Amino acid sequence: MKLIYKAGNITEAHIVSGLLNSNGIKTHVGGHYLQGGVGELAAFDFAHVHVEDEDVQAAQSIIAEYEGKKSKPIKHTKITNNNPARGLVIVAFVLLLVILIFYLISN
Repeated sequence: MKLIYKAGNITEAHIVSGLLNSNGIKTHVGGHYLQGGVGELAAFDFAHVHVEDEDVQAAQSIIAEYEGKKSKPIKHTKITNNNPARGLVIVAFVLLLVILIFYLISN
């Protein structure tokens, strides 16, 4: 087996492994016990993904596509509240709640 990917942590190694497995490439993830041996601090560069020799080229192209998608910035959309009826419903609810509280206190 050949080392195909050095992950930042064991979780990322399993993500890449799952991606390769879903494309028909058998993998082995190594570094489980090495990462825990460091203690409470997060360990890096211990999680590796290995593939069979004949799957190296296919795995490299899938990983290249994964890394290209991983680095794209997330487009944020602004959420606006353009529904004035919602505000009126909230105000009416609060007023009814206040009236109910005064009614219960006075009786």
